[in-house]
Formats: sequence, C-alpha cells, structure tokens
Amino acid sequence: MSKNTGLNAIEMQYLRLSLGLTTEQVANLSAASNEDVLAWEAGTQEAPVPLQKKLLDIDDIIEMQVLNTTDGIEELFKKEPKRRLAFVVYPTQALYTQYNPEFLSSLPLTELYNTAAWRIKKECKLLLEVDVSLVALDAEAYKAYRADTGASESRAKWAATQL
Repeated sequence: MSKNTGLNAIEMQYLRLSLGLTTEQVANLSAASNEDVLAWEAGTQEAPVPLQKKLLDIDDIIEMQVLNTTDGIEELFKKEPKRRLAFVVYPTQALYTQYNPEFLSSLPLTELYNTAAWRIKKECKLLLEVDVSLVALDAEAYKAYRADTGASESRAKWAATQL
C-alpha cells in the first residue's frame, strides 16, 4: 500500500482555481496568510492536511449538488419538457448570505455556490441538452417581482423572467 501524501503544489492550485476561489479566500478558509497559500501553490511549503481535506470536501459537495440537480432536472423534463432554465447566482457575499443561510455550513462563500451553478449549467448542456442561463440576483427587482406575483414565487421563477 502506498502512503497518501496529499495534494502537491499544482493540485492545490488547480483545486483552488476549479472552485473559483482567490488565494485570499483560501487563506481565510484556512486561517492562514495569503503568503502561505502562495507558498503551498509554489511548492515551498506543504498545505495543511485539514485544509486539503476541507477543499476536497467542498469539491465533493459541489459535485453532489451537480448530480442531484441534474437528476432532478431530468426527472422534471420527463413530465414537463422544456429546454431552457434560469439559475440565480449571487454577485455579493451579503446577498448570498441573506438568501442562502442553509448552504453556509457546506458552501460558505458565494463563489462556491456560483461554481456549483456553473458546473450544473455545463452538465445540463452536455448531458441533457438543456440551455441554462445564470442570472445575477437583483434583490430590488426580485422583491418587486414577489410583490407583483405573490410572496411564494421562487428566485428561479424570477430568474426565468429575466431572460
């Protein structure tokens, strides 16, 4: 059996990039400095194993969201064939935090949620031949839409009106 040595420098960098995070955001997630992250990615220091695990876990969570969402879309389209969808993405951390408190424990940064939406878009296009548009949430427009249509309307329905 080989000993698992963890992620090397290039793997750390590409994992960060695939998650859509800056070095500063990884530093904040790890309680390290930006210089530490740059050193991990340059290979002059080894990234802490707990941080490696955390980033890999986040990547796994995103992949599970992609699978679950695309499976759900596929089932929906069996009943109600459509070929266009809209997903809301969040332009700021404050909007993400306000509208998605349930995800903060698993996807603490808006970039992670938006990365999940991007991956869902690509998966839907490739596998389901569904066109997904990503729409940045405009909180005021969304509030006005809810006032006009009733408080139960979802952000996804609002996003569809933005296309």
